[in-house]
Amino acid sequence: MEFKQGDRVRIEKNGTVYEGRVMPSMEGYITIKMDNGYNAGFSTDRVKITLLEGNGESTNGGENSAKESRETGEEVTKPGKKLPKVAILSTGGTIASKVDYRTGAVTSQFTADDILAAIPELKEIADFKGRVISSILSENMDVGAWEKLASAVVEEIKDGADGIIITHGTDTMMYTAAALSFMIETPVPIVLVGSQRSADRPSSDSAMNAICAARVAVSDIAEVSVVMHGTTSDDYCEIHRGTKVRKMHTSRRDAFKSINSLPIGTVDYNTGEIKTFTNYIKRGERPLKFKPGMEPKCALVKFTPDADPDILDYYIRGGYRGLVLEGTGLGHVSTKWVPLIQKATDSKIPVVVTSQCLNGRVCDRVYNTGRDMLKAGAIEGEDTLPETALVKLMWVLGQTDEYNEAISMLRENLSGEITECCFK
Repeated sequence: MEFKQGDRVRIEKNGTVYEGRVMPSMEGYITIKMDNGYNAGFSTDRVKITLLEGNGESTNGGENSAKESRETGEEVTKPGKKLPKVAILSTGGTIASKVDYRTGAVTSQFTADDILAAIPELKEIADFKGRVISSILSENMDVGAWEKLASAVVEEIKDGADGIIITHGTDTMMYTAAALSFMIETPVPIVLVGSQRSADRPSSDSAMNAICAARVAVSDIAEVSVVMHGTTSDDYCEIHRGTKVRKMHTSRRDAFKSINSLPIGTVDYNTGEIKTFTNYIKRGERPLKFKPGMEPKCALVKFTPDADPDILDYYIRGGYRGLVLEGTGLGHVSTKWVPLIQKATDSKIPVVVTSQCLNGRVCDRVYNTGRDMLKAGAIEGEDTLPETALVKLMWVLGQTDEYNEAISMLRENLSGEITECCFK
């Protein structure tokens, strides 16, 4: 019997049973993607193979319509009635991924409509419409993608959406969350959600994360937030402020943590109950404001012992408009770097100092090196995360060309990126 790519099969060999999806295989062999995510190959003349399920891939309108929606970005889900209206904007990532049986790799292929079809519980929470913004893995996000996404979010809010869900790859989700936090003052929840494991794996976190995100999207938490697993179990998700969140593990389902802040709250997966731990902006408290504009020529530079200060000179000579330094401890770099900081600020290039420690606050007034950095014009980033500081710098320089105004804005808490207790 001939098996097709994507067929689900059972393979029996020496009393052991293996199940999985058929992948591209050499003649005389069969390779499957098992439920645990691993691939296994077998010689076909030494095993018993049973077909459990055909690949089920549509050969007519279903696949074509999904392809068309990916290309055009048109709405693909018909809304229902009497429930809050929530727009799902799909950008790709693992939550919108499945195994590509041509290669065995995970690829970003699902649309927003596919996600709704795969998680029918969502339709009990809100009326959804899906819109494809992009279908990329998050390492391919850039300033242009952020601005395109922000524009789509604003369009949906103006069109009457009561909440927004953005499906996104986890690796750079914190950057996008920060970018949206600075560009949009929102009267409704804007929720970013992803998954650490693709939907075709039994340990996938995609369904639970999406359901919890939907609960937040219809709540009164009118901020940009990231909603992901709170523990490795399927008990609750945490709601992280978009400017205080960071991915802290490569693969754990509870990889996302709020840094220098409690999460805004939690969502109980079983009951849907939301508990909040911090102050937040409530639904309808502020009007919609859209402030696009990002300066891409900014850089985040990590200091290491004996690092050549010419690193900074490279960016200065390269026409970069702003720099974020990730210093040691309280925010220090080598004394050799101080003249280059001075050169940058003399050239009207803002230099923001953050800490590699992540937890805690930068304070460059304790030791001589820090004081010298401040005299050279460096700005303390307070307890802002390095990645958030970079996005903030990009946004500020996209709003003004005036150096002193930019410095003033960088010192302000614009969107919850600086913890209030850390103000001087």
